Amino acid sequence: SRADVLASACCAPVDERQLALRLLASPPPYPLADGGCLWRGVHAVPDGHGLLLEADGRATVRRWWTPPVPELPLAQGADAVRRALTAAVDSCTAERKTVSSDLSGGMDSTSLCFLAARGPARLVTFRWESVDPANDDAAWAARATARLPGAEHVLPGRAGAPLWFSGMDSLDGAGDEPGVWVRDSAKLTTLAGLMTARGSALHLSGGGGDELFAALPPYLHDVLRSDPRSVPGRVRRQRAARPQPLLRLLRGLADRSTFSRWLTAWADHLVPDPAKPPPARFMSGTAWGTFSAMPPWATPAAVGAVRSVLREAAADAPEALAAQRGQHAALAGVQMCGRAFRQVDQAATGLGLPYAAPFLDDSVIEAALSVRVADRGAPDRYKPVLATAMRGVVPDDLLARSTKGEYTADFYFALRRNRAALAELFNESRLARAGLLDTAALAAGLARPHLPPDVMRALDNTLACEVWLRHAIRPPGG
Repeated sequence: SRADVLASACCAPVDERQLALRLLASPPPYPLADGGCLWRGVHAVPDGHGLLLEADGRATVRRWWTPPVPELPLAQGADAVRRALTAAVDSCTAERKTVSSDLSGGMDSTSLCFLAARGPARLVTFRWESVDPANDDAAWAARATARLPGAEHVLPGRAGAPLWFSGMDSLDGAGDEPGVWVRDSAKLTTLAGLMTARGSALHLSGGGGDELFAALPPYLHDVLRSDPRSVPGRVRRQRAARPQPLLRLLRGLADRSTFSRWLTAWADHLVPDPAKPPPARFMSGTAWGTFSAMPPWATPAAVGAVRSVLREAAADAPEALAAQRGQHAALAGVQMCGRAFRQVDQAATGLGLPYAAPFLDDSVIEAALSVRVADRGAPDRYKPVLATAMRGVVPDDLLARSTKGEYTADFYFALRRNRAALAELFNESRLARAGLLDTAALAAGLARPHLPPDVMRALDNTLACEVWLRHAIRPPGG
């Protein structure tokens, strides 16, 4: 079940093109990572498929799951979500004396905690405190803990909480692929120690909730075709939440280009060029995806490798994961979230605290994606499907929250404190040895007082690739 184990048995070398792909500002979406392993000659079973081993030794890959048609009304779909999510959480608490769970204050983790509190296992909740006093997660988490008197609540003070980018090389970073959890190495170690000391045998995470239940921008493209009368109001609300030029958005809504054409356009504009911007319809939030850029410290060889992977993928004319762009975006997001969660679980299991992500259970995904797109992306409610599903489980005032905690201040605070350690980590860069990283450009980026959001995300992925490569290729006798 682990590609790195098979690669070790086969003495397979690292695939530099796949490694370069992981330097993108965002994790590579379908179909780039679908079947793509970090070792040459090792291939993953595609998502939604299984490997069937015949008695005579033959092996075939067969599809076992297809996305549901989004046709259920809100009430019926929410009922299915409630049953599926309850069963998923019950499977975590049924045979364990103690389980732990994140309780950030957001709707996802709050829902898991209230469901887990109804089970036989003792519940321990955990939350990190933000350095940003404007982050209202703390207030909402406090309201939730007050309604969970039977649980133990752990909140390390700021003085005792490790920062992001601390102890980055303290854990064995070798796994199936690079994971951005590397930034959280010290936090993950602290969390595992605090929870296992209280008897937790499993930690619940709210991963997947945003991908399944948030109103993703591509939903608007689908709603125009199913409920056009509601589009003007939705356009106003979307532009208020995610500002963008009106003309660009309208061109995106009118766009009928295929998924493979979007991939080709991404390859053509992999490196932003103000003199040759991509067509507006591909930059709209309603496009098939986002043009994730290569970081400014990627070498021309790295950029060329990723461009070739994109063009090869487009040449195969892959079908989108679903005909509706919102459904495709949700599925692609769930796949990326699942891979990221798997990487965290590999690291956390090594610390004695396996992870569970009930939102990523097959039955929960199927129930959530069966709801009509217009109902899932309702612009006047926050996560309407999940809020409706949890009515009667989570107090109504907690389900009414419409904000989301923001942690940019934590990122910059940790970066300032650990800038020197980051620079030291890249002094003997394995990525640079592989010809993928320009260390001078990275040093200049780290020296900047303020990194743009896309560069912030790229730093996480570059760090993950660097640490992973150090463990994936060990010197003889190491």
